[in-house]
Amino acid sequence: MAERYSAQEMLARLVSFPTVSARSNLDLIEFVESYLAGHGIASIRVPDATGTKAALHAVVGPHVDNGVVLSAHTDVVPVEGQAWSSDPFTLREADGRLYGRGTCDMKGFAALMLAAVPDMAAAPLTRPVHLALSYDEELGCLGAPPMIDNMLSDGPRPAMAVIGEPSSMQVITAHKGTALLQVSVRGHSVHSSQWDRGVSAIANAARIIAWLDDRTRENRERADPGLVMDPPFTTLHCGVIEGGTAANIMARSCKFVVDVRTVPGETRQMWQARLEEFVRDTIEPSMRQIHADTGVSIECIADSPALAEETDGPAEGLARRLTGDNGRHMVVYGTEAGQFQERGISSVVCGPGSIDQAHQPDEFIEIAQLAAGERFVSRLISDLSR
Repeated sequence: MAERYSAQEMLARLVSFPTVSARSNLDLIEFVESYLAGHGIASIRVPDATGTKAALHAVVGPHVDNGVVLSAHTDVVPVEGQAWSSDPFTLREADGRLYGRGTCDMKGFAALMLAAVPDMAAAPLTRPVHLALSYDEELGCLGAPPMIDNMLSDGPRPAMAVIGEPSSMQVITAHKGTALLQVSVRGHSVHSSQWDRGVSAIANAARIIAWLDDRTRENRERADPGLVMDPPFTTLHCGVIEGGTAANIMARSCKFVVDVRTVPGETRQMWQARLEEFVRDTIEPSMRQIHADTGVSIECIADSPALAEETDGPAEGLARRLTGDNGRHMVVYGTEAGQFQERGISSVVCGPGSIDQAHQPDEFIEIAQLAAGERFVSRLISDLSR
């Protein structure tokens, strides 16, 4: 007999899998495959290059175009160094809340869509529901693109996608893009007493970081006051840096990572091109004037595009109809929604729980939020059965 779970029971199962980004998620994926198969639903696994992680997608209902994707990521952030009151991988209920790693971000939404599978399978759907579970979202939205591409090449083309990141069930129609650039500076090492003969990788890295900060300040001055984001401008920030060997040795190497948060209409590519131009025209000439074997390399190690507002977007219309939310909401964190949108699928973010709880010790989702999500999915099933 096919297994049935309430949303809370399904959440307990999903939380029990410690799918921290540094670990495999295959146990969770195998559970979902088996669960879907028990309801007669075939699923497709999309493994990563190592074979230790995988995304999964499935079609429930008729294999026709114009369906709706419900999408969630399976990975969660680490718990080490956090003061948890209970086992983070065992669901705990208290005071109207469900505690556990991933309850909010974002196994709550995954639990909703999976728990509703029996109802989806029994409904007279005229358009399908596409279920999508990705990996490595927390590492830069790495797992969604191959999954989406496989969905589009393998089966019917969906018209819309709802990415269930925690939004308190508000309809999010735009968010910033997120990207990581690794900058490696190669200098020429000499004793610090011979300063004029060397090229300090650290000093030149500092010049580049100062340029990034200056550009962010310029962006703040020209920010669009109509953009409902805080802050409403693109930011370029260095959060990690390493280099040098000793105080009296000019550093031969320095590496740092730039976090790029782009507003809709701007891209990682345009900002990387500006940075590369500055390095080529201003930084490297003075370095190579002293020693030829010096320079700067820039590598994009993660990139997820912004979600742009859509004029009369079908995903927005659907989500507003199902939630009753008619407010204009934008966020500054990134999601996989932009990756669906750039492939021509109308997208919004809408899911249970508050982003304030994401990544926190004693992460939780309110039971009332889970119930609101259940109503959303139930209404979606009815909407697709017309």
